This record gives sequence, C-alpha cells and structure tokens, in this order.
Amino acid sequence: MRKIVVFMVISFLAVWAQATELRSPDGSFRLQVEVKEGVPVYKLDLDGQPVIAESRLGLEIKRLEPLTGGFKLIKVEESAFDETWEPVWGEFKEIRNHYNELAVTLEQEETQRIMVIRFRLFNDGLGFRYEFPEQDNLTYFVVTDEKTEFAMTGNHTAFWIPGDYDTQEYDYTTSRLSEIRNLMEGAITPNASQTPFSETGVQTALMMKTDDGLYINLHEAALVKYSCMHLELDDENMVFEAHLTPDAIGNMAYMQAPTHTPWRTVIAGRDAKDILLSNITLNLNEPCAYNDVSWIKPVKYVGVWWEMITGKSSWAYADLPSVKLGETDYTKVEPNGRHAANTEHVKEYIDFAAEHGFDQVLVEGWNIGWEDWFGKSKDYVFDFLTPYPDFDVDELRDYAKSKGVKLMMHHETSSSVRNYERHMDEAYQFMVDNNYNSVKSGYVGDIIPRGEYHYGQWMVNHYLYAVKKAAEHNIMVNAHEAVRPTGLCRTYPNLIANESARGTEYEAFGGSNPDHTTILPFTRLIGGPMDYTPGIFENDVSKYNPDNNSWVNTTIARQLALYVTMYSPLQMAADLPETYNKYLDAFQFIKDVPVDWDDTKVLEAEPGDYITYARKEKGTGNWFVGRTNDEEPRVSNISFDFLEPGKKYVATIYCDKKNAHYKKNPKAYDIRKYVVTSKSGLSQKCAPGGGYAISLFEVKDKKETKGLKKL
Repeated sequence: MRKIVVFMVISFLAVWAQATELRSPDGSFRLQVEVKEGVPVYKLDLDGQPVIAESRLGLEIKRLEPLTGGFKLIKVEESAFDETWEPVWGEFKEIRNHYNELAVTLEQEETQRIMVIRFRLFNDGLGFRYEFPEQDNLTYFVVTDEKTEFAMTGNHTAFWIPGDYDTQEYDYTTSRLSEIRNLMEGAITPNASQTPFSETGVQTALMMKTDDGLYINLHEAALVKYSCMHLELDDENMVFEAHLTPDAIGNMAYMQAPTHTPWRTVIAGRDAKDILLSNITLNLNEPCAYNDVSWIKPVKYVGVWWEMITGKSSWAYADLPSVKLGETDYTKVEPNGRHAANTEHVKEYIDFAAEHGFDQVLVEGWNIGWEDWFGKSKDYVFDFLTPYPDFDVDELRDYAKSKGVKLMMHHETSSSVRNYERHMDEAYQFMVDNNYNSVKSGYVGDIIPRGEYHYGQWMVNHYLYAVKKAAEHNIMVNAHEAVRPTGLCRTYPNLIANESARGTEYEAFGGSNPDHTTILPFTRLIGGPMDYTPGIFENDVSKYNPDNNSWVNTTIARQLALYVTMYSPLQMAADLPETYNKYLDAFQFIKDVPVDWDDTKVLEAEPGDYITYARKEKGTGNWFVGRTNDEEPRVSNISFDFLEPGKKYVATIYCDKKNAHYKKNPKAYDIRKYVVTSKSGLSQKCAPGGGYAISLFEVKDKKETKGLKKL
C-alpha cells in the first residue's frame, strides 16, 4: 500500500531578497542558499555544526556565457513531501521518503537565461540538482564543466579511490584529504585502466569523517543522460569541485531544455550507522517504471566462474592464436581440455544447485570467440548466440528445468558497444527461448568507439538502454564494469545488481586489503547493490592453479558474514562445489541466508574497521546477523533487542576460533547454538580479517530448543 501526504507552500521573493533558508523535517539540518555578487552559493549544517561550508554552484557551457555568475534570484518555491513506498526488493519492506524542498529560480541578467536549483533536505542529508525549463535563450547546449563545489570544514579523514574514467576496481586508501596528492601514485594498481584525471581527483561515493566525529558522504543520484561525477580536490582550501567524465572531444554532457542534471547528494550524521541506513539515493530516483514486476525475483546462485578466475579452467574452448567469427569451424578444432563450460560439467553445477536450494547457475565461456578477444581492437567479437561444440544449449535448458534450476546468461561485450546493441534483441530473445531470465553483462577493455569512457554520458545512456531493452523481455541485468549505481534500481528494479568496484575476483589477482569490505558499504553500496561474489572457503588459490600464488585475505566466518553486510538481492556462492562439500556445516549458513529483507539494523559500524548488520528475512520472523572485521583483532558486543519481545529464537553462531587469522589460520571456525530472546546479548571475539555470522530462527516447537543453552 502506497501512502502519500503532500503539503505545499509557494512563496515569491522580491528581486532584492537574495538569500533563503530551509530546514529538514526534524529540524536537524539547516540549508542556506544565497546569491552572492551574482553567484549562487549554499552551505549546510547539522545541529549547528557545519557540514558543507559556503560553496559555489553553476555550470560552464560551450561557446556561451557560463552559468556561474551574473544571476539574480527571482523566485523561491518551498514545499514539503512525505510518502511511504514499497520497493520490489531491498533492505526494507517500506521506505519513507520525507523531505522539505526549496526550488530557487535564477535569471542571468545579461543573457536572460533561467536556471532552477532544486534542493531537497531530508532528515539524513541533502540532494540538489540543476534544472533548465523550456526557454528561448537556452535550448541545445553542451556542458564543458560543472562548477558545483563541496567545501569541507577541515582536513577530514577520507576513504577514497582515484578518479578514473573507466574503473572503480581499486583497493581503498584511508588518509587525510591533504595526503591524497602524495598517496595517489601508490593507489594506482596495475589493473587500473586509466591514469586518474588529476593528482587529487577521487571518485564517489566518497566517505569522510571529521575530527569531531561527523560522518559525511558525497555522491549522486539518478544518473541519467549525463556524465558520471568525480570530485577534484583543491587541497589548499579543502574544497571539492565536481568533475564530469568527458567524451572523445572533451565535452561532458549534451543537453536539451527542458532538462535537468542528476542529483548531487550530501549524507551526514553523528554516527556511522546514519550513513549506512540512509535511503536518500533511492528516494531521489523516480518510482518504479513497470506496472508488472512479478517477473523480478532476487536470486541466489552458483556458477562456472571462480575456476576460470583462478586459472584452474579456461573460458576458451581451444588454444588458438586467432579466430574469425563465422569462419572458424570449431568442430574441426582440437579442444584444450580445460574448457569449463561443457555440458557434463555444467550439469554437475546444476545438480549441486538443485541439491542445496540455489536458484540459478551462471555459466561463463559458453559462446564462441573467447580465444581471441581480450585487448583486441575489434568491432565484432561475440555474437551472444552461438555456443561452443561442447555446450549443448537444448540439453542443458531441459536438464536445468527438470531440476527446478535456471541457467544465468553471460554476455561479455568486450566493450564493443555498438556490436552488443546490434545483437541485443536477438540475444535477449535467445535467453527467453532457452529459459534464462537474468544476464551478467561485462564491459572489459577500452570502449569502442574509441575515445569514449565507461563513465561518460554516451555509455551511461547505453547501460540504461540495455536495462530497458531487457525489461521488454522480462530479463534481469547484472552489469559488470558499468558505471557505479546511483539508485536507478528503484525505477528499474530489473537492474538487480552491478559490480562497479573491486570484487572477490581480485582475491585471485593478488588479494584485497582486509578492510575493503568494511569500507564498501559506506562507498560503493550507497548507490545500490553489488554483485560482490562472496563465499570463498579455499584461501590458497594455488590449490586450484599451481601457477597462481594469490591468497584470499579472509577467514571462512567472515566470508559468511559478507552475505549480510554486503547487501544484494543477487548473491553468489562463488567457490567450487567440491570445496563446499568439505565444509558443509559452514556452507549451511549460505544455504539459509535469504536475499530479500523486511528490515535492516546496523548494530556496530566504523568505516575501515568493522560493520555489524542485522536483517529480518522477507515475510518471516527470522533474522540474520553479519560482522566483517579489518586486519585488527576486535571484540564485537551486540544486543538482540531487535528481536520480537516474548519470542524465542535458535541462534546458530558461525565464528572465528580463538586462533583464527586471515593469513595464518583462516579455516578455523566454530559453530555454536543457543536459545536467545530480545533480552540476550553477545560478546564475540573477531579474528584479524575475520568476523561472524548468525542465523536466528524463530522457535515454532519446543523440541527445537532441546539441549540448547540460553545466551
């Protein structure tokens, strides 16, 4: 049931009144907007404490007078809005969208051009955007720079990755703002695709903490028909300025009035939990665009993937120096014997999925062309329709269906974007015809056409085009290497996940820092769920591939916790079935943990150190808890007061043993069971790189508690 309450007050200011103020619904945030010597500026404080110091606003326009000065304020409209809406899937059954709004209309006196800056002030932060109504003096225009500022009030601690136009697949660096310039070179990894645009440029969502304990997050929402925003730091004055991803000739956005930019967001709070529980990003997006969403379902899956990532197996069917698609006869080619996507092997994964209650099986490397694609400048790479000789589409379709399991499609575009768009209708229809309802798409490599970037306006348009086109076929999309999300999953809930950050695959490419998953929920996940692909139980990658000496920096208990702390309606058990069969007692948590929730609590949180979540399973009384820890040993102290009073629960705790360590003893875990109530509490030691996971099942029969102690 959707409930909407709207209250509106419209006021008109005289031309000489050049400042105005807005409060959040609970009065904690105060926004001040002013036109100062012709320049629009704003500042934001929380309970009297500055969050954003005075910051300028505006845009630069190609071959036209910039929209940065010469303005007068001609109208102010204030309104209030309050609704409660239900997401198709998510962390909450219901989300409240409650804000006070200020729409400031500006006229540039010399050009008589009109620009509206719309501010929405929530109880957890601010969103604002530029709007350009239909007008005679501004119709088609090209944005060459966005001059939006976020002036910091000090030399904050920041959790950042370099400003790269093509990838977010970095480990995070924690430093003072003033240290970014000197640390930037060390933050660049060999896998980064582009040099950052400057020595102080960083990506959003950017997380910061002030010396007096204020948490601040900068990001954007509803990125549509515009370029992705990065942040350029003036480290002398501690002022961030928006920096848009350019196109091949340096332009940043092509606009036609009436139009608007994406929202710029500032989330702030006195507790780190406030950042994690904010729904500003979703609330600034439009409601669901689809009338029928019955085909959109959260997914838990396994896949033919990790064995290729580690190098145990191959995507390619044969070892060929080159291939010509449409001309190479694979039936006459000698297979390499390492091709994982073969019919019998995929059946093994289907059997495993069916036995353990998983929804789908991802298969990568099923279609021809993998021998000759990576790093090659081709406009035609994959056709998304033709399987290798050892992959029987019909047989696997029928076999999966007989087991109650679906196969998940994989489309690697190799960033040959026009090629993908040419084949998209056929590819999606092929999926429908063969009982696939979700696709993992990839955009590895430099974008074709050359000169475009993964995060530019042209590609932003493509990613949304692919999602909308998929919806025409009732297909869900999990886009890898795409632009980081900005809450569009509210409007298009078949965008069920993205990668767009450094995921588990990097554990096989040399590893990620243990604090990585204590930062991602404060940064990348602010915009939407991530296909992080957790669940790795074998730390020593050389056990799969003797030529790969990588080490997965985690304990098994922490891998279980990630299913709760790294929210996604799309969760993979990423390790190999034969490995899970060695640890079926720990694997039970992965089987039990759901992928859709009615409620979410943050019990403990500090970016870069630890996060503890509790989530209530959709449509049940069951709860699940996850704690992920950095490289330091810590003690987690939580209360179970989120449980329903008067009820009993069986708590199964999957935790690190006393001697567990992500490097020295990662497989040391304990499993303990207790009876708990809302009055219970837990003090749990967490190993370096460790954590714990808890399932809390509501007691239905007294027999369930027989022999169990109370906690």
